[in-house]
Amino acid sequence: MPEIIIYLVVGLALLYFGAEWLVKGACNIAFILRISQLIVGLTVVAFGTSAPELIVSLKAGIGGHGDISIGNVVGSNIANICFILGLAAMINPLKIDMQILKFDLIVCIAASIAFWVFILDGAVSRAEGVVLFAMLLAYVKLLIRISLKDKAKLGSSGAGAETKVGHSVPKSMFLLVAGLAALVGGAHLFVEGAVKLAKLLNVGEAVIGLTVVAVGTSLPELAASVVAAVKKKDDISVGNIIGSNIFNICCIIGIVAMIGPIEAREVSFMDFAFMLGSALVLFPIMLTGRIITRLEGLFLVVIYVVYVAMLWPKG
Repeated sequence: MPEIIIYLVVGLALLYFGAEWLVKGACNIAFILRISQLIVGLTVVAFGTSAPELIVSLKAGIGGHGDISIGNVVGSNIANICFILGLAAMINPLKIDMQILKFDLIVCIAASIAFWVFILDGAVSRAEGVVLFAMLLAYVKLLIRISLKDKAKLGSSGAGAETKVGHSVPKSMFLLVAGLAALVGGAHLFVEGAVKLAKLLNVGEAVIGLTVVAVGTSLPELAASVVAAVKKKDDISVGNIIGSNIFNICCIIGIVAMIGPIEAREVSFMDFAFMLGSALVLFPIMLTGRIITRLEGLFLVVIYVVYVAMLWPKG
């Protein structure tokens, strides 16, 4: 048991700090290049904080632990919206940019539906992985177009960005590399610990992937969104979550499946229903005054608590 605790704690620490360094370096470069906060949240921050999920799911998938790989993504997406976004809104009500409603949330829902359809036969094939990854490329291409159109609105706000963030491009690149290295090491330890814990407690790998691994690898999203909420950077806080969910499905599942088909028999209908439902419920919540209130944030957190309470008995 002490060995398992060391694996989990050290692995989690490396995942967390690795993601912090990765996001910090990427954000510094983004500010220097005058990229809007929403685009930064949807891409740099979202993709950076999803790096732990990528490494963990990739290692689990290659190691033949498909339920952890799939469960990690499904559980992370549920935790991202219900727990993390809900908690951020409870700290400070979140204003919603119309782009989220008109474009990004729709992409998130479409990706969730496609993922669910692909896994109905118990596995995601290489061809289906290609489709998911192609969806990500198309999404990023459209974001770049939107970013170029919106760049004029920023005016001269990007001037002196290098001084503002306090890091040069070389220093920021160093943070990126150091962060990735820490993520690789942390992912290895965390997956090892999670698998050992599943065997020790006689709990199904899907449950471990949907809870312990999912929440653990979502800590970077939690840190980024909560800090952004405290600083009233709503676009980064919300964009981080929506972008991460899109990345988790399209990039992570896409890449892992392209390497080799992912089989997952333990991730249930209920798990996918909660994943898709959590994205769908954001529409009416965001449309009410284009803001996620503290009460609505509490509602999302309660949904997550109910989900976990329903989940564990099946383990």
